[in-house]
Amino acid sequence: MRLRKGAFTKAVELAGFPSDYALARAMGVHRSTVTRVLTGHLQPGPAFIGGALTALAPMQFDDLFEITPDRHCP
Repeated sequence: MRLRKGAFTKAVELAGFPSDYALARAMGVHRSTVTRVLTGHLQPGPAFIGGALTALAPMQFDDLFEITPDRHCP
């Protein structure tokens, strides 16, 4: 799974969050988690996904995330 970074960034902008810290607080995750997911160093986990859907409502899962093939499966 991966974050649709463009859509996520636009949703954050439209929601009026002034910083990654404010967004992270609304999502219930650490600011470093937001930064790592945005830079691609961390895959979005359940807490990030749930927090994003709560903080960025009415955005839906498919608006913010994309299911990608598992690299470990043949």
